[in-house]
Amino acid sequence: MGNGGSREMSVVHGLDLERYVGRWYEIASMPSFFQPSNGQNTRATYALNADNTVHVLNETWSAGKRSFIEGTAYKADPNNDEAKFKVKFYLPPFLPVIPVLGNYWVLYLDADYSYALVGEPSRKYLWILSRKTQISDATFNLLLEKAKEEGYEVEKLHKTPQTDPPPSSDATPTDKQGIWWIKSLFGK
Repeated sequence: MGNGGSREMSVVHGLDLERYVGRWYEIASMPSFFQPSNGQNTRATYALNADNTVHVLNETWSAGKRSFIEGTAYKADPNNDEAKFKVKFYLPPFLPVIPVLGNYWVLYLDADYSYALVGEPSRKYLWILSRKTQISDATFNLLLEKAKEEGYEVEKLHKTPQTDPPPSSDATPTDKQGIWWIKSLFGK
């Protein structure tokens, strides 16, 4: 494990949720069982709900089809200014009955809210996100260094292919059976 693997990670304080919501493109991530291994154009769209929770729409394209899952994020501790959130999804996506709860910690965010480093306390999952489909090598390297400082093994990161312009959600066929979710259980 990188430096700081046993200490608690630093997170952003005072995150302005109204500025943070919107579309984020996945530039890189650590592979996980809940995302297709061959996913492209992966992105998240966040919208503020009336109750100050956040609607989450995660999308990815695999084999020419759009896969998606929706959930809800909320502050882990509403009385704290740390950018620590809980995200709840229901699985499987084609018959959402099993709630799955995860951590979403904003570890770093630039002043313009144009790129972010998101992780969680086990250091198994990490995402580099950007408002644009591409970021400069300098920005990518800065975020790698931030991740190393937080104890992440950055050599496990996988860059996510992104097209420019990105695909439209309604312009491609959708995997309505949740086949991607079943395949992901087997690492496909």
